[in-house]
Amino acid sequence: QVQLVESGGGLVQAGGSLRLSCAASGSIADINAWAWFRQAPGKLRELVAVILSGGFTNYVDSVKGRFTISRDNSANMVYLQMDSLKPEDTAVYYCAAVQTWFSLVRTCELSPDKYEYWGQGTQVTVSL
Repeated sequence: QVQLVESGGGLVQAGGSLRLSCAASGSIADINAWAWFRQAPGKLRELVAVILSGGFTNYVDSVKGRFTISRDNSANMVYLQMDSLKPEDTAVYYCAAVQTWFSLVRTCELSPDKYEYWGQGTQVTVSL
């Protein structure tokens, strides 16, 4: 089992920055990939960024060049640095992890239901 706890959400003006943190505990050595998802009201949960155990990262087009996913293995932390935030980035952001290997995880195409572990989410609100 893996436990994930997010923090760092809040209210920020458009153009501003936030850094989300995800503290991981449990059997994290078995995890193949870590990801950040987001879900806005009335919308489906969408993947934002993924980082594989070997360090490979990928992003959805809407955040490329603005968001950076990273991992501190020594501290068992996963981060999402969000810069140049836009109102459309407003959502609840979730940290997730997948133990089973799926090739689709590299291209950000793996369905959310394949991710085995989830945090409780943290709200990010971007105002004009």
